[in-house]
Amino acid sequence: MELKFSGLSPYVRKVNIVAHEHGLADRLRLTSVNTHSEPEKIAPHNPLGKIPVLITDAGETIYDSPVICEYLDAEFGNHRLLPASGPRRWQIMTLVALADGLLDAALLVRHERARPVVEQSSEWTDLQLGKVHRALGYFEREVDTFSSDLDMAQVAVGAAVGYIPLRLLDLEGLPKWPKLKAWYDKQSLRHSFRNTMPVL
Repeated sequence: MELKFSGLSPYVRKVNIVAHEHGLADRLRLTSVNTHSEPEKIAPHNPLGKIPVLITDAGETIYDSPVICEYLDAEFGNHRLLPASGPRRWQIMTLVALADGLLDAALLVRHERARPVVEQSSEWTDLQLGKVHRALGYFEREVDTFSSDLDMAQVAVGAAVGYIPLRLLDLEGLPKWPKLKAWYDKQSLRHSFRNTMPVL
């Protein structure tokens, strides 16, 4: 299988965590793609020009991260991280959506702050930061209820929590969310988290 990726993408990290959890990391051929300067390398596979994209052994194309993660878990992991049906499945998927939305908002803040100062909108930045803070606050309150067995929600939360301090330096160390940071630090001892740690 081929995974078209970018090294710092938290969405790619989710896929790689799942791959490590299911012993698939060595089966993934990683192809680095710069979606901004090399759109021709990704657009034929995903019209949105976004990563990650998985090319299966059968040549089928799957995107993006929630779909790829579920594919790997269903086809190779016997639904260990995400139940095939039942209430728990929908609970986990809802938390995955929240974690992904947290990442989406954090990325929008980063992109806005990368614009020339005179072109930045503080109103837009504050709107997105509000989403980031509310999502982190929700996970801070819920982290004690996380299962001792890793699930897809925890994969998504871990990828988000691991990424945010790298790109939003004012949140480095997660000072307002100590329980969430302690949980992430503990998860970082897992081989799947440790081997996919983002590095600037």
